[in-house]
Amino acid sequence: MNQLLISYEEAQKKAPKEEPDRQLFFMERCRELLEELKKAYGREVMTFHIETFGCQMNARDSEKLMGILEQMGYREESSEDADFVLYNTCTVRENANLRVYGRLGQLGAYKRKRPEMMIALCGCMMQEKEVVEKIKKSYRQVDLIFGTHNIFKLAELVYTCLEERRKEAKARAAQKGFKGHMVVDVWEDTSQIVEDLPVERKYPFKSGVNIMFGCNNFCSYCIVPYVRGRERSRKPEEILKEVRKLAADGVVEIMLLGQNVNSYGKNLDTPMTFARLLEEVEQIDGIERIRFMTSHPKDLSQDLINVIARSKKICRHLHLPLQSGSTRVLKAMNRHYTKEQFLELAARIKEAVPEISLTTDLIVGFPGETEEDFEETMDVVRKVGFDSAFTFIYSKRTGTPAAAMENQIPEETVKSRFDRLLKEVQDIAAQLSGRDAGTIQEVLVEEVNGHSQTLMTGRLSNNAIVHFPGDSSMIGKLIKVYLEESRGFYYMGKIAEQAE
Repeated sequence: MNQLLISYEEAQKKAPKEEPDRQLFFMERCRELLEELKKAYGREVMTFHIETFGCQMNARDSEKLMGILEQMGYREESSEDADFVLYNTCTVRENANLRVYGRLGQLGAYKRKRPEMMIALCGCMMQEKEVVEKIKKSYRQVDLIFGTHNIFKLAELVYTCLEERRKEAKARAAQKGFKGHMVVDVWEDTSQIVEDLPVERKYPFKSGVNIMFGCNNFCSYCIVPYVRGRERSRKPEEILKEVRKLAADGVVEIMLLGQNVNSYGKNLDTPMTFARLLEEVEQIDGIERIRFMTSHPKDLSQDLINVIARSKKICRHLHLPLQSGSTRVLKAMNRHYTKEQFLELAARIKEAVPEISLTTDLIVGFPGETEEDFEETMDVVRKVGFDSAFTFIYSKRTGTPAAAMENQIPEETVKSRFDRLLKEVQDIAAQLSGRDAGTIQEVLVEEVNGHSQTLMTGRLSNNAIVHFPGDSSMIGKLIKVYLEESRGFYYMGKIAEQAE
């Protein structure tokens, strides 16, 4: 091995104390170590694979993790047969946890064939102490565990793991046995926000932009505040700097991300509203579309509605999670609004922005939910007319108030209600889906259609999907498309000039 490489102890001493300089230092150290390991393993390249579970926040986190790994010298691999496999986990529902455990079992088979392989886990699931203990006990093939609060620290953590691999390679060369240890670094909470780390975007023409982290709402069924921590907003100047950089790099659509974007700016030294931030972002040249999620119904202001109505860039799509139409259940959920308040809010939004597409989240089977409560939900769904909805069966999450509630609903009752709600949502969505047929609309072209190489696929401002004849040179461009017909949940169209 290269004797010019500094030792682990020396690296820790020489590393800058301030971020992001500290992580940039460890990225370079990792690059040096990878070069040595490539020689030891007889490899041309060292590869990584990231699997993302969960929401847009996780997807954006994975882009940051990818950027850091590429800066270290890893090259992305499309399958899990890679040198470094990272699962960015979600724990909103129990099923998400079970999927990860299942996949870890499969990874164990890969690692038995290639003991030098590294396996890492991060994200929301890792913030649960009982999960970490289970992995330490039952999934010893895992090398690294970290959570949601310190993803910026990936380079430093990987450096620790690579040092283990370096020792292992030396021991093997000396015909000595060596067994590394699992690195676990999970923070309970943080107030820290680290800027200016590498990011590798999935799409060259659109990008998520975190404006805040954490959640203070503590809905009784939700584990997010416990795993994402308390709300902390990024400084507006840092957000605007990032958006300008993205625009200069060819991004035309951004999505501003937060657990509840309406809470943005409340904890800043100089408070700023989300509505005001949107107005600032709209002024940036090159950005043509602005999306955001998620907006909590309890504090969606009239000021925000007015900004959306005036804007030429904010997309005509608003995700407004209802969860339940029953005021009694909403109180038990700790949602801080009533059925009537939600209906009034939806009406104000539609009055101000008639062309808007409203989507929502709905939970069936919350503890104590009666048939009357469920019918209240159905009533709101009918009255609002959501363009689509994510419908979920209530999932008990350990540590949340709802998990300890009595009157958990029998599985067969929940399943019956879920099926009825899903049908109602789909029927209404089908009725609404064709309202733009016969019009010319602007489409952001996203990709070549998965079923036909002669078709392109893109989205309207209201998030509806459109397929139309074209070629890959259109990807990332805004194209005027005549919507010929609606086929349920998507449109078929033609480029406007060709339709004349």
